Order: sequence, then C-alpha cells, then structure tokens
Amino acid sequence: MDAILPAPVHAAIGEGIEFIYTLEKYVTPTVVLVPSVIEGPVQDLSEAIGFDVDTLKYTLAMFLCYPLGLLMNLVPYGKAKHAFSFFFGVFLLQFTVGSQWIHQFITSMFCYVMFMILPAKTCKTIVPVFLMLYMTATHLHRQFINYLGWDMDYTSMQMVITIKLYSLAYNLYDGELIAAGKEDRAAKKCAKFAVTKLPSLIEYLGFTFCFSNILCGPAVEYSIYAAACDGSLLYDKDGKPKGKIPSNIIPTLWPLFKSLLLLGIFVVGSGYFPLLDPVDPQNNTPVVITEEFLKNPWWYRYMYMWISLFPFRSKYYFGWANAEGAINSWYAGFEGFDEEGKAKGWSNSINVNIIGFETAPDVRTLSSEWNMKTQNWLARYVYMRTGGSLVATYGLSAFWHGFYPGYYMFFFTIPLYTTCEREIRKKISPHFANHTSRFSPYYILCTLVTSFFIMYAVVTFPLLALEWSWACWKSNYFVGHILAIAFLIFMKNFVKAPKKKEV
Repeated sequence: MDAILPAPVHAAIGEGIEFIYTLEKYVTPTVVLVPSVIEGPVQDLSEAIGFDVDTLKYTLAMFLCYPLGLLMNLVPYGKAKHAFSFFFGVFLLQFTVGSQWIHQFITSMFCYVMFMILPAKTCKTIVPVFLMLYMTATHLHRQFINYLGWDMDYTSMQMVITIKLYSLAYNLYDGELIAAGKEDRAAKKCAKFAVTKLPSLIEYLGFTFCFSNILCGPAVEYSIYAAACDGSLLYDKDGKPKGKIPSNIIPTLWPLFKSLLLLGIFVVGSGYFPLLDPVDPQNNTPVVITEEFLKNPWWYRYMYMWISLFPFRSKYYFGWANAEGAINSWYAGFEGFDEEGKAKGWSNSINVNIIGFETAPDVRTLSSEWNMKTQNWLARYVYMRTGGSLVATYGLSAFWHGFYPGYYMFFFTIPLYTTCEREIRKKISPHFANHTSRFSPYYILCTLVTSFFIMYAVVTFPLLALEWSWACWKSNYFVGHILAIAFLIFMKNFVKAPKKKEV
C-alpha cells in the first residue's frame, strides 16, 4: 500500500491507525465470554490438520451454530430468545475475532441511539450514511494494513450488520408511512417488512448479533427474525398452530451435508487447482500469471482458470449453506403458512442457488441466484429508493464490497455483457421457440457462453490487485471484452429484431 499512496499521506494514515490501536487496551477486557482454556486445544488442532488458527476458529464457530440452534428451540418465546441470540452471537464474535467484536457493538449502539432520538425520515438517510462510512473505513483499514491479504478479521461481520441496520432504518420509515396512511410506492412494495415501532434494546441486539447469521450472513429482515423469536411465525394470538408445523430435520441436515461437501471441494480443489500462490498468496505472483504457467497453450490456461474458480466459489457456497441449516435449525428460515394453513417453504435462509447459478443462461439469471439476500437489500433499499438508479445501486454495492481494483474491473465489465444480452433477447432468442427450456440446445449453449464470459471477468475478484488482474486479462488476450464489443457492434448494425406476428 505504501507504493500506492504518497509518503506523507501514508505516514499520516499510519499514525492515525497507531493511535486507534492504543485504545485496544481498553477493549481487550471486554472479551470475557471465551474461556482461555479453549485456546490451547484449538492451537493443537490447528497444527494437527494444517489450518491456520483464525480459519479454524471461524470454521468451528460456523458448525457450533447448529447445537446453538437446537438449544434455541428450547428457549421460551420472547425476550429470552432475543437474549440467547445476542449472548451467543457475541460469544461467536469474540471467539473468532477477539477484541474486534467491539466494531459491531459500536456500530449497533450508535445506530440505536439515532433510532431513538431522530425521526424515522431522518434515520433512513443518516443511518445508511453512517453505516457505509464505517464500512468504507473498515475496508480501507484492511487494505492499508493487510493489502492483498486474506487474514481473518471483522470485515465480513461488519458487512452483514451493515445490511441489517441499513434495512431496519427503512423498515421503521416504511412502518411510519403505512401507519399514517401516506402514499409511497416503495413502502407499499416492502410493507410486509415494515416495522411500526422501534424494537426494545434486547430485541434489537438479538437481531443485530443473531448467532446463526452474524458470521457470514445471510442478513434477514427484522420482521422475519422477530416472528421466529416471538412465536408468531408458527402460532396465532391464541397460541394455536397456524397450520401443521413441518419438521425442520431435513431443512437443517441437508444444508449441513452440502456445506461439508463444499468445504471438502474448497480444500481439495484449491490444493489441486490453486488460483493464487499456495505458499504466499499475498505477496507471490498468482499461479495463473506466472511465467511457467503462461508457457501452456491458451486453451489449457483458460480451462485451468475456469476450473480453479469453482473451489474459490465453494468457499462462499460452504458459508451460506452452513448458515442456511443453522438458521433452519430454529425455524427462522421457515416462511410460515398461507391462508389455508399450508406450509410455504424455507427460502428465508437460502442465499444462493448453486445449480441455478452454475447453469445460468444469462447474467441476469446468474445475478439473481448469487448472494440473494444482498440482492434483496440492494433492490428494496437502494434501487427502489433512488428511482431505479443503476448507478446508485451498483455504486453502493461496489463500496460495500471494498476498494480493490479487481472488484471494479469486474463490476464495470458486467454492463457490457448485460447490453449484449439485451440484444440477444431482442433479436436472437425469439427465433428459438423453446429457448427457456433448460435442456434445449439453445439454453445449454447460452449457459456455456455465459460461463465462459463470466469466468473471464470474475477472475479479477480473487486476484484483487490491478496489475495481477490486468495481467490475467492480458494473458487471455482480453477475449471477454473484444468478443463482447465485436458482437455488440455486429448486432447493432447488421441484425434486426424479428417482426412480431400479427394475431
């Protein structure tokens, strides 16, 4: 990072960070929930299996959510569940990131004070601004002290809390508008998530620090969390079941099984097909752009990159599948019952459709199947609230992810592909009557083409650095950009949309 910033700026930021670090002595005593006797066995296990301690703690914490979820079922509805959720959420944070848990606490308490003293109309602006500024500082701090590093810290947890509290600010505003009978299109569309009064402090903290999604999400709406905690998800006001309560055994165990399989794919696949240097991914040249690797023919290099990105994605698949089962273990992922008393499903906990994502025939479908709850947040509380501004939506999404050049190289490439797809849907797809059939030749071809182009673009995400990302695109002869631009020029100038048949 010192090679990027001017020396005086770098020195000033460094001094500021060092000052903040001097405050750690006041924060360390707050880490009281994790017994010191745990550290020794975790260290021994880390050395035995070859995992670094931080990664091992994070993985253990993910699986610990399952027994915690089972215990959550035994806790009485109401404030007791909120207290349980808060206590063990903090425990997991202190176990995984130690004193850094204080960032989540500071963030949540600042926002709660604002919710208490400011009008909802003001909070819907100032709370998101505060959250994004804190998130921005978090990303910049991480890049400053650990540029290109993958060490565990509080950043991912902060990203989850940012979504939760950003959404809650609008939930409270929507609740106020609806209660007053005021017309607001976005508020009406999000009416089922509206919150009519500020939750009590323990309800708020239970939601913010909820143990089953604090580590990697998905960030659920407050109304969904609250219904699971107060019993209204399953029972009516008289305490009678709203329908036949389904078993949560399969919805819990199936995601758990998937997460174990995906964890294995990540560990084994990354070993056989590393994208970054396995010895020192932070400093050494990534495998896919080393001189030795570039001696291989292009088709081999591209296929290797294509394959190596799947274990990389499996890391995220693992986290979301694991969280899905943990959330379902205490029914928070259950959607409730319809008017006839029939169970709806368990989609409240689902954050990715792996098969849907891997076989997506276009970028639009692919985007909708990945990180679904984040997509919902951006759609409900950014896109709708800015008059459908794609600039605001993609811009905030980029800021939320961080500031590595690789992220923006990917984000700025996607609009090109989206424009190409619009041409395809308008001028090519109408010629194929069964183009929406998953097993039709046209659909399969679209899936392969989409995967080819997306893997070219998304490789910059794990590479992070501008020079590494550019070198990788260059080694692939910028094929994803050149072909897309050439295709777009051809379609715009030489292909016309078929005329609609008159009825």
